[in-house]
Amino acid sequence: MHSPEPVFSLEFFPARDEASSERMLQAATALNELSPRYVSVTFGAGGSTRAGTLAAVQALRAQGYDAAPHLSCIGATRAELRDLLAQYRELGVRRVVALRGDMPSGMGPMGDLRYASELVSFIRAETGDWFHIEVAAYPESHPQARSPDEDLKHFVEKMQAGANSAITQYFFNADAYFDFADRALARGITQPIVPGIMPITNYSQLARFSEMCGTEIPRWIRLRLASFGDDRASIRAFGHDVVAGLCQTLLDGGAPGLHFYTMNQSEPTLGLWRELDI
Repeated sequence: MHSPEPVFSLEFFPARDEASSERMLQAATALNELSPRYVSVTFGAGGSTRAGTLAAVQALRAQGYDAAPHLSCIGATRAELRDLLAQYRELGVRRVVALRGDMPSGMGPMGDLRYASELVSFIRAETGDWFHIEVAAYPESHPQARSPDEDLKHFVEKMQAGANSAITQYFFNADAYFDFADRALARGITQPIVPGIMPITNYSQLARFSEMCGTEIPRWIRLRLASFGDDRASIRAFGHDVVAGLCQTLLDGGAPGLHFYTMNQSEPTLGLWRELDI
């Protein structure tokens, strides 16, 4: 499923109530004009949004999207994963995002599978080549990795287990992405590693997310964003310029596409997409 043309895709998260579901669908409707290759739908810690992910996938498919659900092995048994894969296969879903997943606080058993590489192997054993499997990559290293080399080792294991391609955690340093991609290639990984792109719209939210996932916000960007205070228009305008420049650098450097974390909003991604003339 390699393509000589860059692959552009979007991510949504499942709604927790009727109002947020309506907002997600409104954003999805607005973004449909972009004709992305596919959209992914996230999965809560420990599978806490499993039903919501399935419902969102069905709703997005009804809008004409090729929707790829996230699957997490944390807290799930093989039987539960087998049943979920069967449900998605019956719906005609052909792409999934296989993740270890986050452990929610107070959770008990880890589940039958501990690592994303085991989940990829399980999906292949159960379904053969039915699914195009995406996995996660961390250009700045997974926050729980003991070293960049250990993080790369785990990434290589996922790809060798049968993954077709990877989506990165978002980042703001293009050099980190290119360095990671070069090191993966040196280890024999030739599958596409697509950069994940986070539009900047809210500084406090971005700082909180970045602290949790280990993404570095360069000092000059942090200082500029902080200087705008509550001026949301200025934050969005500056953020747009920063992220648009990052995207162009990545594409000019040979990145195989871009995966936009929409946060269930349409305008920031629409603005970047049009700026880049995708």
